[in-house]
Amino acid sequence: MNIKQGLKPESLPILLITLMVMTRFHHFGDVLHLPDASLAVFFFAGFYRKKALLGFLLGLAALIDFIAIKNGTSGWCVTPAYVFLIPTYATLWFAGRIAARFNTGKVSDLVKSLGLLMLSASMAFVISNASFYAFSGKFDALAMADYVAEIQQYFMPYVGSTLVYGIVGWAVVKLFKALPAFLSNRKAV
Repeated sequence: MNIKQGLKPESLPILLITLMVMTRFHHFGDVLHLPDASLAVFFFAGFYRKKALLGFLLGLAALIDFIAIKNGTSGWCVTPAYVFLIPTYATLWFAGRIAARFNTGKVSDLVKSLGLLMLSASMAFVISNASFYAFSGKFDALAMADYVAEIQQYFMPYVGSTLVYGIVGWAVVKLFKALPAFLSNRKAV
């Protein structure tokens, strides 16, 4: 990545992989760790139309989870419902592909893209939690209404952190796009 030339599309997979590896170990984050960026990573992979990244990132997410569990992280979430992370993350990836149509740099297009990010993150929350309720085998005695009451507290951190990553991601892209012109103007002065 050459700063004078701006952010190159071929740099994106490396940045997305790095972000996932750095954050996936901590779901909502804490004082020392950023929240999991996986949802935003899948969205941006779709946004930049990296078809091969969908399968690779799915495999990477599973590998990171495996390593984390082998190193002491709870495996409580790894149940038959785990396979439903595929449609969960695919929802974000496909939303990113749709959002790529709104890539003119206009504020209205940014709002549309962020709206798609929020909608797809919300859908991902429903897919992952409904499948966990239905297929994990951990809630057989719990009514669905009680389960929904329990998990609703996680909705805002789930969608909110994804939205923050989306805003930061677009800001970084805009910065790298503007940087070459800024550097050229500084040399002219």
